[in-house]
Amino acid sequence: MKRLSVRHQTQYSYGAPVDIGLHLLRLTPPAMEGQHPVNQALAIEPEPSRIEAFQDHFGNAVHFVAVEAMHDRFVVTLEAQVDVSRPAVVSEGPAWEEVRDSLRDDGFPAAVRVAEFVYPSPLAFPDSAASEYAQESFSKGLPIVAALRDLTARIHRDFRYAPNSTNVSTKAAEVLKMRRGVCQDFAHLMIATLRGLGIPARYVSGYVKTRASGGEMARTGSDATHAWVSVWCGADLGWVEFDPTNNLIVEDEHIVLAYGREFPDATPLHGVILGGGRHTLQVEVAVRGEESAE
Repeated sequence: MKRLSVRHQTQYSYGAPVDIGLHLLRLTPPAMEGQHPVNQALAIEPEPSRIEAFQDHFGNAVHFVAVEAMHDRFVVTLEAQVDVSRPAVVSEGPAWEEVRDSLRDDGFPAAVRVAEFVYPSPLAFPDSAASEYAQESFSKGLPIVAALRDLTARIHRDFRYAPNSTNVSTKAAEVLKMRRGVCQDFAHLMIATLRGLGIPARYVSGYVKTRASGGEMARTGSDATHAWVSVWCGADLGWVEFDPTNNLIVEDEHIVLAYGREFPDATPLHGVILGGGRHTLQVEVAVRGEESAE
């Protein structure tokens, strides 16, 4: 088990006063299998008029925050310690066709929970080009984890990490043509390719450790919130997570914030404001390893 500490600060500075700001925050790491928050605290400036907590459709923890006094900036800071202990994936799983076909069986116990992640969503739409790209990794009868390792490695190899080359509305089809993007884009692309083959895949938002264990180089995408992919690998393996930006299976260097069909379902912070004019956004993220937890 590893203990990771995270500090994430998001600051909006407004060019004109904001009268009302309404925000949705998915910024608290959930307790789940393989992930156990030790402590976490959200600091919000200015002090909200109202805060309400609820769970969304995907089971994510959400805070609704209303700031109803005039303000010229909005700052949210998360500080947390999280124990992470996902087991290594030692099985290659069933043939990928078995996973695909199992969703067609009404008696399959997980079908209701996973089936919605097979269907298209606007940013991760499985067109023919996406399916063709995936097919190279999914030869007949290949175990699903082996196929997913290959697809993850190919996306990492074929696409250039290029900040500011895309935006939050960029679709997987555009990424496939441009061959560049950021972690959000690579997650959408991988999801679209898998859905085109009939394999359930969901979007994950969260954090990745700033520096790889035993290494000096910073992980790609570690200076902001990160995104990767969770793939249904059959009833025995369940959901297995892959990070195409860094070409790895997710184990003990990632912290999950939220799941969804695509980015808008799992975005850490979004909302609406009345007033404000032009604004600037500053985001700072640091995730560090601490002593291993017992």
